[in-house]
Amino acid sequence: MSVTPEQSAEALQGMFKFGQSMAEGFFDFLGKQSAAIQQVAPAAAPQIPLPESKELAKLQQELAEAHARLWASMAQLKPGESAEPLIKPQPGDRRFNAPEWAASPVFDYIRQAYLLNSDYLNKVSDALPVADGRAKARMQFLTRQYIDAMAPSNFAATNPEFIQTALATKGESITQGLKNLIGDMEKGRISMTDDSAFEIGTNLATTPGSVIYENELIQLIQYAPLTEKVHKTPLLIVPPCINKFYIMDLQPANSLVRFIVEQGFTVFLVSWKNATASEAHFGWDDYLEKGPITALQVVREVTKVEKPNVLGFCVGGTILSSALGVLRAKGEDPAESLTLMTTLLDFSDAGEIGCLVDEASVAAREAAIGKGGLLQGRELAQVFSSLRANDLIWQYVVGNYLKGKQPEAFDLLYWNSDSTNLAGPFLAWYLRNMYLENNLRVPGKLEMLGTKVDLGKLDLPAYLLAAREDHIVPWTSAYLVRQILGGETTFVLGASGHIAGAINPASKNKRSYWVSDSAASVPEEWLETAAEQKGSWWLHWIEWLKPRSGAMVAARSKPGSAKYKVIEPAPGRYVKEKA
Repeated sequence: MSVTPEQSAEALQGMFKFGQSMAEGFFDFLGKQSAAIQQVAPAAAPQIPLPESKELAKLQQELAEAHARLWASMAQLKPGESAEPLIKPQPGDRRFNAPEWAASPVFDYIRQAYLLNSDYLNKVSDALPVADGRAKARMQFLTRQYIDAMAPSNFAATNPEFIQTALATKGESITQGLKNLIGDMEKGRISMTDDSAFEIGTNLATTPGSVIYENELIQLIQYAPLTEKVHKTPLLIVPPCINKFYIMDLQPANSLVRFIVEQGFTVFLVSWKNATASEAHFGWDDYLEKGPITALQVVREVTKVEKPNVLGFCVGGTILSSALGVLRAKGEDPAESLTLMTTLLDFSDAGEIGCLVDEASVAAREAAIGKGGLLQGRELAQVFSSLRANDLIWQYVVGNYLKGKQPEAFDLLYWNSDSTNLAGPFLAWYLRNMYLENNLRVPGKLEMLGTKVDLGKLDLPAYLLAAREDHIVPWTSAYLVRQILGGETTFVLGASGHIAGAINPASKNKRSYWVSDSAASVPEEWLETAAEQKGSWWLHWIEWLKPRSGAMVAARSKPGSAKYKVIEPAPGRYVKEKA
């Protein structure tokens, strides 16, 4: 790749101008997106402060020198030669793995230049003089959004895979990509999987059962026994209301519900209604009363067991814990044991979602939907996808539209795209009292259903699962639940992220988890003593649950009772309603 000194100087000048332009666009993006998150006009949003001039000059000089080294290494290459990259993608970044990126010096140069610019912007973001930790985290989050969006892999002209695929298919990939784009525009979302491959109740959420109760917010499912004998004490599951319950019951091989039933348990599960205008006025208290509190009462009456075991997942765990706190404050002993999967009760570090919540954004939500209204499921889905934009947005932009591919059938991604609406008053209360003010951890600070709640009075045994790579519920924050609940706690740390760490089927027995008898108050100290166990945490948990579930008795022959008659087969109507 022989070049003249004039060409070299021109190229360096061009790359420096590009870096400057990218930086200018970056600060403009930060300001506009920060304003959008706070739901205020850009002019009303606080200005993004620049790093100190000396620090910024240093970073710019380092960027210029890095580009000079990159250009020099490329300019010295002879035809057919390759060189060790000066900069490589981060581990797990698969955007530039295709051989086409390395086969051409031009595209190799493009990807490395992008990575250099990305590194520069990350350093600039870290150097922003922002004292507020939440605001600083927001800037870092937005930086990643900008960097991900600007990747050369996202654009036809700078993606060699697009060019190669177009040539190999004689342009058919371009035609198909346009068809995919039009189809997704009609759907209003990016297709992540083959939607036609799945149907709820047919090949998803198929564990046999019956809906035995329903109100304006929930259906209660009682699953049919799969063993002749069952533990006397039933289990009530409260999944999150921000998405569909069948994450707990995907397909038989990866269904947590089916696994529990196969172990000899009578299982009940709350299926939340996809909120419509009729439910738009419901608040936090409504979700507690019409959700787990009512479900618990039905389970007691059907099984004649006063203290069922209970399990909550993510925000379902927060709702469940709050409901138990209300019942405890009223003098009840509501449950035999509590299992919390990736659940926050202390929101001091609420992960990447927490950095998007501040006083301005919460006040805006309160004004817009706090007295009545809906948070549309599509908006909520976009927020969660943005947390992992490369994996959940740009991967499919490139695959669906640039390469003209059809996404493969994947049950988890089908569930991820099956969004739900939330009642505005519920959401506004949740954002303010949990994410913004972190009130739940303070004894007696919150009044729910007319009762001041102290979770420290919940003295029942608790099994706490966190996921080591969870970006929604940081495991160190989930660990803090041990300091809030008043009973004996068992903490287990699963491998992987928020969903994969929780839904780790025992039948496949993949990944691993960490356990320790340590009662350390600091999560990192607990981890130092923890031993890694290969396989699924489900097997560890079920052995913890069995001694707390009573003697084995004959399985119930019929669902429900004289009072609670079967309404319809599981999975019921509510889970099939679309946002």
